[in-house]
Amino acid sequence: MSTTLSPQALAAAAEQLEQAERTRVACRQFSIAHPGMTMDDAYAIQAAWMDLKRQAGRVVKGHKIGLTSKAMQRAVRIDEPDFGVLLDDMFYRDGGIIPAARFLQLRVEAELAFVLARPLAGPDCTLFDVLDATAYVVPALEILDARIQRTDPETGRTRTVLDTISDNAANAAIVLGGRPFKPNLLELDMRRIGAIVSKNGDVEETGLAAGVLNHPAHGIAWLANRLHRHGVSLAAGEVVLAGSFIRPIDVTAGDTVVADYGEFGSVACYFG
Repeated sequence: MSTTLSPQALAAAAEQLEQAERTRVACRQFSIAHPGMTMDDAYAIQAAWMDLKRQAGRVVKGHKIGLTSKAMQRAVRIDEPDFGVLLDDMFYRDGGIIPAARFLQLRVEAELAFVLARPLAGPDCTLFDVLDATAYVVPALEILDARIQRTDPETGRTRTVLDTISDNAANAAIVLGGRPFKPNLLELDMRRIGAIVSKNGDVEETGLAAGVLNHPAHGIAWLANRLHRHGVSLAAGEVVLAGSFIRPIDVTAGDTVVADYGEFGSVACYFG
C-alpha cells in the first residue's frame, strides 16, 4: 500500500475520527483538508483509527463490505466495493435497544452476514471457497453512522468515497438475526433471498440479495482477495457483512426497524 499522507497526518486524522465519535460532533471532510489523498490514504486512516480502538481494548470480530451495487458505485464514481472492520462493541442482539445518543447520523441497511467456520485468504478466493468455509448465514441489519460531515457547511461540498472509507466505511453497529441457515448450493439460490424492510410499521425498502455482486458470497471472496494486498486474511469465527441490497434508511430515536426475510426469518431493533 502506497500512501501520500505522512504518518503524522494519518495519526491526526485517526484522532479526529475518535474525537468526533466521542463528542458526537462530526469532523470536516478529510478530502478537503487533503485534496490529493488517495484510496490507499483513506484505508491507511481507517487502519490507524482501528489501531486506536484496539489499543483501547476493542477486539476485531469481523469485517464489512459496502458499495456492492453498481448503482452505488456509479454514484460515488468507483468501480469496486469498499470495506471496514467490525469490533466487539458494535454487536447488538435481535430485537434489542440501540442507544441512539451514542451515534451522530444514523442509517440502517439490510444484508446477509456470513459466519466463518474456517479461515479465508486471497489472492485466489472464489465463491465456492466462501461457501465451503461458511458455518452459517444469518439475516442482519447494519447500522451506519457518519463521523465525518456528509455536507461541508462552508462550501456545500458532499463527502467523497475517500471520506467514507476513512470513516471505517461508515460502519457503526450490527444486529444479527436469530435464524441461521446453511449456504447449500444444491437446495438454496441465495441470490433470490429478499428482504422487506419497515420503519415504524411502514415499508421503506425492499431488495434481493442478487443486488450484491450477483451473489453475496462474491462479496466475501472479493474481500478476502482485497485484504490479501494488506497481508490480512479472514479468520475462523469472524462475521462478515456481505453488503446491503437496499438503500440506506434514515433513523432516529424512537424508530423501530424490522427486516422480514420471509422463510429465512427476520431481524429487528429499536432506537432508544
